[in-house]
Amino acid sequence: MVGIRDIANKAEVSISTVSYALNGSPRVSEATRKRILDIANEMNYIPNMAGQNLRRQNTNIIAVYLSSYQGTFYSELLESMNKQANELGLELIVCSGQRSHLFLPQKMIDGILVLDMTYSNEELIKYANMGYPIVLLDRELNHDKIRSVLLNNKSGTREAMYSLIDKKVTKIFVISGPANNHDSAERTKAAIDVANKYSIDYEIIEGNFNEKSGYEAAERMTIGKSECVGIFALNDEMALGAFNYIKEDSNISINDVYIHGFDKIQVTQYLNPRIQSVSYSKEDWGQIAVETLDKLIKGTPVENHIIPTYFEN
Repeated sequence: MVGIRDIANKAEVSISTVSYALNGSPRVSEATRKRILDIANEMNYIPNMAGQNLRRQNTNIIAVYLSSYQGTFYSELLESMNKQANELGLELIVCSGQRSHLFLPQKMIDGILVLDMTYSNEELIKYANMGYPIVLLDRELNHDKIRSVLLNNKSGTREAMYSLIDKKVTKIFVISGPANNHDSAERTKAAIDVANKYSIDYEIIEGNFNEKSGYEAAERMTIGKSECVGIFALNDEMALGAFNYIKEDSNISINDVYIHGFDKIQVTQYLNPRIQSVSYSKEDWGQIAVETLDKLIKGTPVENHIIPTYFEN
């Protein structure tokens, strides 16, 4: 890889002169700058962004960390984040995996948004202690460099459960998410509280927030012929999987099963019968998350935020 020493050797000037020319410094003449830039282009020189960022102390780049790129859930949220970042003069990159965690301590980015439970609390606290700004969309941590922008999981869950109870179901199957997931834990607890309050028979079946796990959860359900039951999947991907299994099972009528989900992804609205879902503004969630991170980066006071949820009958 070509470096500034190579350019200096070919131009027969000092390394500092090359550096001044590449960075637009007035310490070199226009003729010298042009000659050095021409040589740099000829040699296919690529600037070392990490080194430049260390000198500037900022990059105007932020990153959002996701546990995976699967499913349709992220598209609207990421679009909102990217739009808001651009309006604030920032660039957004999307990351997944352990090695990309090095972007922050290497000062290649200015701050992070986290929707990734594999990013451990210990690592987040370590970076916050080093002064790096962090916004969490999947948990709460108490630190002056960390803020949370979370969904109101309990409110939407309660409304979805009330809807199933109003339909006079005899039992509610709750398909939960991964055991260590903040949203799943809050939604599961709220669902159990409502079921206990109204003395409704219920069963928790663990899923993994994807369509396949919803299908497999429905396989494990014991549903009698003509029995009116409810299924509350804690996200729409799993609700879709449960729907597909029941449509295929000749022993169960889809009209005897009410399926509710969470997130209101577009595809569920075209099913027959339609999957009803807990909804919220992904646009607001992404926008507020990026605004919060921008304020943390700039040292402006900012609080945690809760995004409202509601169930659409």
